[in-house]
Amino acid sequence: MIKWLISLMMACSQTLALSACNPEDSPKKTENIVPELKPESNPVPSPEPTSDNGMFDLSEGENGNPPTLLLSSGYEMPIIGLGTYSLHDDVCVNAILAAVKLGYRKFDTASYYGNEEEVGKAIRTCGVLREELFVCTKLYPNQFADAEKAIEESLCKLNIGYVDLMLLHHPGAHDVEAYKAMERAVKNGKIRSIGVSNYYIKEMTDFLPKVNIKPTLVQNEIHPYYQEKEVVKFMHENGIAIEGWYPLGGRGYTAAMLGNETIGQIAKAHGKSPAQIILRWDLQNGIVIIPGSSNPDHQRENISLFDFELSSEEMAQIAALDRNEKHDWY
Repeated sequence: MIKWLISLMMACSQTLALSACNPEDSPKKTENIVPELKPESNPVPSPEPTSDNGMFDLSEGENGNPPTLLLSSGYEMPIIGLGTYSLHDDVCVNAILAAVKLGYRKFDTASYYGNEEEVGKAIRTCGVLREELFVCTKLYPNQFADAEKAIEESLCKLNIGYVDLMLLHHPGAHDVEAYKAMERAVKNGKIRSIGVSNYYIKEMTDFLPKVNIKPTLVQNEIHPYYQEKEVVKFMHENGIAIEGWYPLGGRGYTAAMLGNETIGQIAKAHGKSPAQIILRWDLQNGIVIIPGSSNPDHQRENISLFDFELSSEEMAQIAALDRNEKHDWY
């Protein structure tokens, strides 16, 4: 009987040992490669939002200190930045220096804007460590045919060591080849994250199977009159962050949008400006924002969005303003 018990115990021990060594239980290495695109599948896991369907935790933010979003590349990006489209020369430099003092750490430029040198100068002289700042630039379609040269030109003009995020400005001939040039720059440490701008569901569906690194972010026109609800849902489900340009309506349309009666009523109820209501609406929808301004008072407003929250009813009221009204051709 004793021998039988000993034999049984030894058999159990061997079974447990084999189970512990099973390769299926070992951690598996994963890479940032493009998965099979499944728009109708379950969403890619993302941080739990505090309200609505955002991809980030707004409770972590403070006025002047927005929270960050973990991109699929593994790098953190602030969810509020300063757009620099119309800023040039000393106006651009001074706008960035003022924004840094107010807590901005993310700045958006592009080769097409013609101000990469000014942005780089401000980044180098602002008094904040380079590693604490996040700079995005973009390649324009007329650069796609020789993207490696264009990447080097942007790096030279910025002169800040590396680019945190580089995007294709919008679809165009040779966009896949240009994106692959950016992939090589990632491998060489010149760029940390890459993505695209002005790509929608069809464009992204066609694009993803052709590249190796999934875009970390797509930057599109988004505002209350052009909300892209299905595009936002699609990008979130596929683990791609979405950022809105023209968040306040864009050139020639901002005043009318800020004067919208529904937005004005919500602003009055919270004791906030209409711009703050719109920008908070973006954040609660999981949309990163890059409003542009050289006015320090407006900059302060635009980064002070964390001492109030829009109710579900207020979010629905703004959602009802969608007109599918695009304000630029991209």
